[in-house]
Amino acid sequence: MKRLALGLAAAILSASAALAAAPAGTGDTSLGKVWVDGKGMTLYTFDKDGPGKSNCNGDCAAKWPPFMAAADAKDDGDWTVVTRDDGSKMWAYEDKPLYLWVKDGAPGDVTGDGVGGVWHAAKAD
Repeated sequence: MKRLALGLAAAILSASAALAAAPAGTGDTSLGKVWVDGKGMTLYTFDKDGPGKSNCNGDCAAKWPPFMAAADAKDDGDWTVVTRDDGSKMWAYEDKPLYLWVKDGAPGDVTGDGVGGVWHAAKAD
């Protein structure tokens, strides 16, 4: 009986880990499928970032909040953790740091796409 309980607990933990692997989901927008946070808000990339490096800090990050990761988050396939200049962690997809846009008001909004010619909705093709 004890082995059965331990086996069941291990199976539940494995299933939970598999379900929690991707930090973002996908959402349908006027631009097609994009990556979204847990609230369904569109995630964006910034052309001035380097691979695995966020260059959006200060006033930029106030308008484009980073898609934050827990301090103990780990890379998982195409999802990677980027350490910001202030030491905090954020998520990146295919080495592109991801951000939200403060002017998006509801899930499915993509008002940040094309801002300044350097911000783009993160397509989930």
